[in-house]
Amino acid sequence: MDILEEITAHKKIEVAHFKEALPECDIHEEVEQLIESCPAVPGGSMRQALMQSASGIISEFKRKSPSKGWICENGRADEIPAAYQRNGAAALSILTDEHYFGGKDAFITTARNSGVTIPVLYKNFVIDEYQLFQARLCGASAVLVIAACMEKGPAQARQLFATARELGLEVLLEMHSEEELAFAELEPDMYGINNRNLGTFVTDVNNSFRLAQKLPAEGCKVSESGISNPETVKELRQCGYNGFLIGENFMKTSDPGKALAEFGQLTIDN
Repeated sequence: MDILEEITAHKKIEVAHFKEALPECDIHEEVEQLIESCPAVPGGSMRQALMQSASGIISEFKRKSPSKGWICENGRADEIPAAYQRNGAAALSILTDEHYFGGKDAFITTARNSGVTIPVLYKNFVIDEYQLFQARLCGASAVLVIAACMEKGPAQARQLFATARELGLEVLLEMHSEEELAFAELEPDMYGINNRNLGTFVTDVNNSFRLAQKLPAEGCKVSESGISNPETVKELRQCGYNGFLIGENFMKTSDPGKALAEFGQLTIDN
């Protein structure tokens, strides 16, 4: 069993436990009440924010990973996301998987309560519609759907896309291999290319360069993982990418917000 298979198997158990604690009918009712009182998704359109941003940086609040262990164990959701916003992030990604990444849904709510108003991506291994309701409840603007997690193929992703849109959430579709590009036909709001193989956790940013021209020319394209050099962002932008998801490069520093500000300035300097 590779790492992704292990994570997906654990996620099925986790979702089953969530459903026991709060049955699907109850979470549906909570979300319906939320939408009735707050029809607009917090943060607005992530796609639009990336397309209009000078830097396109999606700063990630990521405390831990299966390959690196703790990156920033004491990182606070009421401090770092807000610091990212103050220092020019176009959008945020907040890890909500607890077992492998040290995240929580509550981190998004906490970030919102601390003053975060820009788009927030619900970063998790989404395999069930139930998780989309969780994303809407905690204050996300968009959700990540990973092609490699879709055991039933594009049909499973299509249903998740439909439910996400009913809830007002945008979808960032993550692909890694050429074979997974078939999922792009589902026309997500954002097309993501992960430079990290989720089975082995080996990272190669050349993956984004290799697949760039195979994505729809007019789509909002996001390069994810392994980006640590501002020059790489410039080169990726020339290849058609609009968004650049960066987490560990900032989170491993003593001041992630300042690290973002310095990095972002270098990506837009001529």
